[in-house]
Amino acid sequence: MTQHLADALPTSTGTQPGWWREAVIYQVYPRSFADSNGDGMGDLEGIRSRLPYLKELGVDAVWLSPFYASPQADAGYDVADYRAIDPMFGSLHDADAVIREAHALDLRIIVDLVPNHCSDQHEWFKQALREGPGSPLRERFHFRPGRGADGTEPPNDWESIFGGPAWTRIADGEWYLHLFAPEQPDFNWEHSAVQDEFRSILRFWLDLGADGFRIDVAHGLVKAPGLPDLGRGEQLKLLGNQVLPFFDQDGVHEIYRSWRLVLDEYSPSLRPGGPPGDRIGVAEAWTPSADRTAMYLRPDELHQAFNFHYLNTGWDAKALRATIDESLDAMRPVGAPTTWVLSNHDVVRHVTRYGGGEQGLARARAAALLMLALPGSAYVYQGEELGLPEVTELPDSVRQDPAFARGAGQDGLRDGCRVPIPWSGTEAPYGFGTGGSWLPQPAEWAGLSVAAQTGDPASTLELYRAALRLRRSHPELGAGDAVEWLEAPEGVLAFRRGDFTCTVNTTAEPVRMPAPGTALLASGDLPDPSVLPADTAVWWRG
Repeated sequence: MTQHLADALPTSTGTQPGWWREAVIYQVYPRSFADSNGDGMGDLEGIRSRLPYLKELGVDAVWLSPFYASPQADAGYDVADYRAIDPMFGSLHDADAVIREAHALDLRIIVDLVPNHCSDQHEWFKQALREGPGSPLRERFHFRPGRGADGTEPPNDWESIFGGPAWTRIADGEWYLHLFAPEQPDFNWEHSAVQDEFRSILRFWLDLGADGFRIDVAHGLVKAPGLPDLGRGEQLKLLGNQVLPFFDQDGVHEIYRSWRLVLDEYSPSLRPGGPPGDRIGVAEAWTPSADRTAMYLRPDELHQAFNFHYLNTGWDAKALRATIDESLDAMRPVGAPTTWVLSNHDVVRHVTRYGGGEQGLARARAAALLMLALPGSAYVYQGEELGLPEVTELPDSVRQDPAFARGAGQDGLRDGCRVPIPWSGTEAPYGFGTGGSWLPQPAEWAGLSVAAQTGDPASTLELYRAALRLRRSHPELGAGDAVEWLEAPEGVLAFRRGDFTCTVNTTAEPVRMPAPGTALLASGDLPDPSVLPADTAVWWRG
């Protein structure tokens, strides 16, 4: 594959207030990014050592998946202490060093926050168990007596997202709610102590210099009053749209209004040497529609939300255009930027979703140019800039996804997108560290490493670098809330932003297009500027 580039343009600093309206944010999954001590597990010092790579890539901010103290029942999303670092990742000193060095490189750090649930090893929960029924600590969770004559039936019919009942019974006969694994008890967000604690946690990390928070299960904090039954068989039918009594309840919005007040206290930065600009909240909110997502982004709530409607749209021009229009239309009334995302740590990598092999890679490269040309903010999951596919051949013995053993919930195969990324060398662990990797890496990844792709103009890594460089320097890209659609053949997307045009062919055949100007960048071979090959995107000027 080859690219067609205009002369390199100067880059901008991107440090103005409202940076999040056009930011490209890179997700780091800490255990799979870089290992500094040879134990096979990525860590904070490994992240710190690779920050120059992210600066060179051209991103604006780095979102770190959880690194808190945790028993790791769900890869750190079961938090035992929100103010401590798990020893497997390092120390609080290491977290401070990551933030400081990122700021020195003009990169921002977004911390993953997990407020829906904690670990069963959290001190509150352990004390609640010790004190027994009637303990005030139990009111900070959802403890209930069971149903039936002897209390042996769960309090309601809710099922865990990971499969099985959403309730676990303890020795004294009471049950507690966990929407995910039994090791992840849900907080009761009706309790003032829970609300106070999380505002304190926000301030702790903001004082350390964090630039914002990605909020895990942001749609799940508040449950319907009385925890009503869903109805047998209804959960699986409704789960795809999240129309459930434990998701997307209106009460979550008052929580985020209180959080916005805290975030605004720290905007601009109060930390000497920190970059200027807002401190932000980013919602992981699975909702039935883009309009429902927009409710989380009203001016007194959060700043961004992940656009899962876009992530779940297939490689089809008509469907993509409809999702793009719907997303932009939904965000415009609340004044929030639309976000665009193709992959993350919970879904199959999009190279594989788009068909795998050469076809999947070609579509993924074209999808990257489409995403980065759209108005708003974009998210890049670690390794997607290398064109990594999903690792589908993992032995059952190495899998760590808690849903894998539970069967009836998520597919349990999230480990395939979490395999440590390759940096250099011809053999595993490909520069990830010196002591192997916690999940095995495929042999074919030697050719996909950072070192192997650097300097190769046909590589996916250099495509991303070029696209991010042009995005930073082209005045029509980045922030905005609309595109001007152009007439195009069936199966082709074409839109203009100022004097910049993006054209994407989602069909299996080349299509003839009048050359609209100078080709800045193409996702694949473009020997004839009047012909757009199959599964190819091109950026034009003029």
